[in-house]
Amino acid sequence: MTSVNWTEEVSKRKSHLISDTQRLLQIKSVLEEDTATKDAPLGQGIKEALDFMLTMGEQDGFQPKNTGNLAGHLEFGSGDEIVGVLCHIDVVPEGDGWSSDPYGAEIRDGKIFARGAIDDKGPTMAAYYAMKIVKELKLPLKKRVRMIIGTDEESNWRCVDHYFKTEEMPSMGFAPDADFPIINAEKGIADYDLVQTPKGYENKETLIEVNEFTSGRRYNMVPDFARVSLVVNQEQNEVLQRFILYKKKHELEAKYHVENGELIIEVEGVSAHGMEPDNGKNAGLLLAGFIAELGLDAQARQFFEFVTRYFGKESRGAELGIVYSDEITGELTINVGKLAYSKPQGGRLGLNMRYPVTTNLNRTMETLKEKVESEGFAIDQFDDSPPHHVDEKDFLIQTLKKVYEEQTGTQAKLLAIGGGTYARSLKSGVAFGSLFPGRPDVAHQKDEYIFLEDLFRATAIYAQAIYELAK
Repeated sequence: MTSVNWTEEVSKRKSHLISDTQRLLQIKSVLEEDTATKDAPLGQGIKEALDFMLTMGEQDGFQPKNTGNLAGHLEFGSGDEIVGVLCHIDVVPEGDGWSSDPYGAEIRDGKIFARGAIDDKGPTMAAYYAMKIVKELKLPLKKRVRMIIGTDEESNWRCVDHYFKTEEMPSMGFAPDADFPIINAEKGIADYDLVQTPKGYENKETLIEVNEFTSGRRYNMVPDFARVSLVVNQEQNEVLQRFILYKKKHELEAKYHVENGELIIEVEGVSAHGMEPDNGKNAGLLLAGFIAELGLDAQARQFFEFVTRYFGKESRGAELGIVYSDEITGELTINVGKLAYSKPQGGRLGLNMRYPVTTNLNRTMETLKEKVESEGFAIDQFDDSPPHHVDEKDFLIQTLKKVYEEQTGTQAKLLAIGGGTYARSLKSGVAFGSLFPGRPDVAHQKDEYIFLEDLFRATAIYAQAIYELAK
């Protein structure tokens, strides 16, 4: 029996762990398809972050592989089986309102502040150093250990889809991309649009015309900003007075001005991860609620009243008739991540639906289809990632429970989440940290951070977990 003081081994490498984490966080690895090239299919920042990890791994003696600049891996050890550690180095857009540079990786109050600090670059570096510790200690292993590095987790998972077309599937593994202790169940995730269907709307002159309305960038983020430009064919002061009252009633952060004869209104909300929309304040829905109260033409009125009625007051699909929950993963949720309207193109909503493990998805979508079509909308661009569940008796879970309980002295309870991690790529895969119980979840929010203490603790836990799974 090999005895290792994992905490002490992490302590020996603290300064390097911190500096390497900062270096990774300082790379703006946000999806930028507009600037994509053959060598950087998801943008230069993502390519830079992937190259950073693969180069560092090669220098540290791991066997690196780049799979089409969409993913890669770092591996050591030998054996027929692979223990996978599934990470991602892409991040969601930084958003507004940060107290420091979102890519500065500034350390203050015992935390590193940066976009990706907790989702998922900080945990990725913790897992990397855990592998490094096991490798440098030359501990006897019977399996290979492979860190799989994804680059499109926050969007369409093109990275792992591409990766597993050519690479071996690990027999088991974990993703350091959620909460401790152990997440063995993840909701299904469906992204789709609701598009206003063309109609012969009467082109009557109205008091107010919506020129353009936009909010949100990603399906899986609560929009923190919304903007509308209105053509007001009456006294603008009357509309402004109505907005001022609406702003006060809903305690909004907002501003307005006149530009080229149009009234521009901008509303700020609070961003949050789309798996729980109620943790945020959806700027798009709030502004849509005000617009719906104005004297609009038939097309605009249909769109904004639809948005407000079905999504303005709740996030569980009650108005749509698709409410569902189970004991394993809880409630179905819907995040309105994107909103857009213009007179020439009509309206479009981008929805992120997280549904429980036992959901009958076909029945849910049939109900939804019938409802939205009756309101003049159609479902478009449907994309689904099915739910994931690993039995408690599985060797992987039993091993991770043992490690977590030995290192923390607390019970390793099994959890279910609305989020989706790379763990669902594996039949025997779970999410394992690195957010400790009691810590606030600041993923996708402004001033995202990771506690240095938690970075060190997670590294020690991952090191022992890798050894126990592969020995």
